[in-house]
Formats: sequence, structure tokens, C-alpha cells
Amino acid sequence: MAKITFKNNPINTVGTLPAVGSKAPDFKLTKTDLSDVSLKDFAGKKVILNIFPSIDTGVCATSVRKFNTEAGALPNTVVVGVSKDLPFAHKRFCGAEGINNVVTTSDLREGSFGKAYGVTMSEGPLAGLFSRSVVVIDE
Repeated sequence: MAKITFKNNPINTVGTLPAVGSKAPDFKLTKTDLSDVSLKDFAGKKVILNIFPSIDTGVCATSVRKFNTEAGALPNTVVVGVSKDLPFAHKRFCGAEGINNVVTTSDLREGSFGKAYGVTMSEGPLAGLFSRSVVVIDE
């Protein structure tokens, strides 16, 4: 469990972030075309996980836009956006914003990503959604 803040109020999360230097937990997430993707699909690449509550919030949308801009210049690296939004919301946003350097994904089916990565908020107005986090996974 980690303690984060939301509008200056402390909130707990379920699980803990993977320790630096530890093996990253595998995951199964859903892409905008409704196909599944796992960490294994990115073998041999650095993976940056941009984890956020919802693509439909201003700060989260800005982070996806910024990662999209920067991702093109990162060799052998894939940026994966992760939230609990439906894949349709990701597809709508990415199409409207021209996002093509970030793989946006949803924890729609498995529901285990948040606990494995320690990012599911367990209380507060956004309980059940993911806290904003960035995780870098070396190849």
C-alpha cells in the first residue's frame, strides 16, 4: 500500500509499486482494437508505463499528449498508456488528438494490473481508478 494525495487529501492504494531493480509483473491489457497485449509482447524494448485515472481528465490527457511527442525520439522504447477507461474512449481520444506514438491500453478484462503495480486507489472520490504513475521497465 502506498499513500498518495488527491487535492491535498491522503489516499491509500492497493498493493505496492514494483521495487527499483525488481522484475516487473507481467500484465494483460486491452488495446483500442480490443486485442490483448502483455509485457512479453514488448520483449527486447524499454517500456514506459504512463498510468493514469482517465484519459478524459485534463492532466491525464496532457500527459498522453506529452508522451506522444517525446516517444518518437526514444530509440528501442515503447510508451504504454494504462487506465481503466474503455478502449473506445482511448480510440476516440487518440484519433482526435493524432496520438500515434503511445499504445493506449485498458485494464478492462483482467482487472489485476492495478494491484500488481500498486496503483489502484482504494479510497477517495476516484477509488477504483489508477493513480497517476510512471514506471520505466528496462529491456
